[in-house]
Amino acid sequence: MSEFLMEIGLEEIPAHLATPAIDQLVERSAAFLKEQRLAFSGIDHYSTPRRLAILVHDVAKRADDFEEELKGPIKRAALDADGNFTKAAAGFARGKGMTTDDIVFKEFNGQEFVTLTRHEDGKPAAEVLAGFDAVVKAMTFSTTMKWSRHTFEYVRPIRWMVALLDEQVVNFNVLDVKTGRTSRGHRFLGHDVEIKTASSYAKQLADQFVIVDANTRKNLIQTQIQQLAAEHAWQVVMDADLLEEVNNIVEYPTAFAGQFDAEYLQLPDEVLITSMREHQRFFHVQDQAGQLLPDFVSVRNGNDQHLDNVMAGNEKVLVARLEDAKFFYQEDQKHSIDYYNEKLEVVSFHEKLGSVAAHTRRTKQLALQLGQALGVNADNQATIARASEIYKFDLMTGMVGEFDELQGVMGEKYAQLFLETPAVGQAIREHYLPISADGALPESVAGQVLAVADKLDTLLSFFAGDMVPSGSNDPYALRRAAAGVVAIMSAEQWHVDLMQLLTDYIEKLQATPDLKGLPEDILNNLMDQREVVLQFLTDRVVKDLQRQGIRRDIITAVTNNQNPDMTGMLEAAQVLQAQVEQANFRAGVEALTRVVRLTSKNPVDASIDPVLFENQAEQDLQAAMDQFAPTNLTQRLQALLGLTDLITEYFNETMVMVEDAAVQTNRLATLAQVSNATKPLANFLDLQVK
Repeated sequence: MSEFLMEIGLEEIPAHLATPAIDQLVERSAAFLKEQRLAFSGIDHYSTPRRLAILVHDVAKRADDFEEELKGPIKRAALDADGNFTKAAAGFARGKGMTTDDIVFKEFNGQEFVTLTRHEDGKPAAEVLAGFDAVVKAMTFSTTMKWSRHTFEYVRPIRWMVALLDEQVVNFNVLDVKTGRTSRGHRFLGHDVEIKTASSYAKQLADQFVIVDANTRKNLIQTQIQQLAAEHAWQVVMDADLLEEVNNIVEYPTAFAGQFDAEYLQLPDEVLITSMREHQRFFHVQDQAGQLLPDFVSVRNGNDQHLDNVMAGNEKVLVARLEDAKFFYQEDQKHSIDYYNEKLEVVSFHEKLGSVAAHTRRTKQLALQLGQALGVNADNQATIARASEIYKFDLMTGMVGEFDELQGVMGEKYAQLFLETPAVGQAIREHYLPISADGALPESVAGQVLAVADKLDTLLSFFAGDMVPSGSNDPYALRRAAAGVVAIMSAEQWHVDLMQLLTDYIEKLQATPDLKGLPEDILNNLMDQREVVLQFLTDRVVKDLQRQGIRRDIITAVTNNQNPDMTGMLEAAQVLQAQVEQANFRAGVEALTRVVRLTSKNPVDASIDPVLFENQAEQDLQAAMDQFAPTNLTQRLQALLGLTDLITEYFNETMVMVEDAAVQTNRLATLAQVSNATKPLANFLDLQVK
């Protein structure tokens, strides 16, 4: 068994691309080896800002032999009247690189067919691995660049490549870069190094101040930071995303501490932390009580030599940032919220969709209507009204202009300084949430309502302007907005008829000139986009249910039900999934599906007349429906499944489609009650029982 090393040497890879790139390289390498039938036991991976590498363990000496049977024409088409092979048979053999001498007739399902057996000897490992350039070239990246005269695009220019099978160089090339055994050490502390064998790779590069194992580097960074924290009795907040980013920009990490003047602690903590984390990649420091300290921890790409100079340079750069923040913080407080709000009148929401100010006015209307639909109390409704008037004002402040990551955060801080209620400030901050698939959700009622209203108006406006996401292209983050709507409504168990909400909202817009702020063609298109927006939201529900492992037919049944209640869809799917293994589920679904199918083909709109009942089964089913009063979806499904025997008996004793029109209508009306009772759950016609 052998070890195979392959290293791609690159110019510095953007930190956020390093981890997905090495994961992709491992996945593609494993797929290539399996496709080539070259056995191996596992793959270790290494990545730094300047390299992506894999080490494949226990590589077989040669690929496995391959044999397959190829089935061709039926015998009667393969032989002519004289028993000679026809053109069809000869062509089949020739197309497989063989001759008619290789043909054997074999029987399949009582008839004979031409067969060929193709055998391929496994190639030596070195010969197989010489095709590894295909793996390198097949990799894809969200950000690419060209270099030199090449038209080929890659994450960054390839500068060197190493490929070794044990100590033997495996020759291939990508563009004009040929594989060899020469790797490169740390850009400043190391030098080029000849890798002796595949298994010595990590050790030899460590001698050149390159720690190639990303996990080893990360653990070293954490240990060094923990040591600094212990020395100073600090708490260093180990932000996972920041740690990952820092790890992907260093090859030989050394952590060190720095300071800034305590006067800057007058700035909001979020401003200080953002200045350190987002712009300098520093870890912020707290005392044991959780109070921010005028200290930070940084990680250099190098050893501990001349750390004083490095520390001084880092402190100087940070102070310049904090001076900017201090200036903006002081200047921003010289104006009022109304001053900033007025500036939103000339800021474009989108060139097709008017100003941000107009968007906020529409959002206020929708938020108030949503609050009313939810039955929020007067205090919350007042908070919603005020917050929705001013929730974008901070976009025009100098601080957010410089640190756009602080939008919403500074809205809350400035709102408090301008004597708005804490609830209004909280709603302003929370309306951006969630900012990721699993991100935090708004905690306050006003924040929840404002967040949903802002996202719904955004979706409706962009869809009416024919700016709908397609494929992976979503420049306005509309999928994230839709996912946020579904996440908030589901978490808070809001059962809202979104179709009715949007209808009422659009009618209000069209009747109130001051609220519009949209071109007439887009305004007139809003009504037509309601169902499109609801389907877009439903698509997010489907994604959520798929992640939860809900059965496919259940997902189809609950989302193909014309239900304008997103929370109801999610709940219904979970309720159905919980019952699929129960003994009464199959029989119940079959009975209910029969009812739904019959009533959907024969719709009626009539009241039920018990006088027209002709048997006990009709009376029993109606009596059960008279008592049907579930208070939640779980009770609804249990009650419906409890009708199974009554429905079965009903169909055994009752001919529904009789000639007497009055009796037929009465029976269809009885069954329509049952059918209608299923609608809050699912379209039962889409459920599959096994």
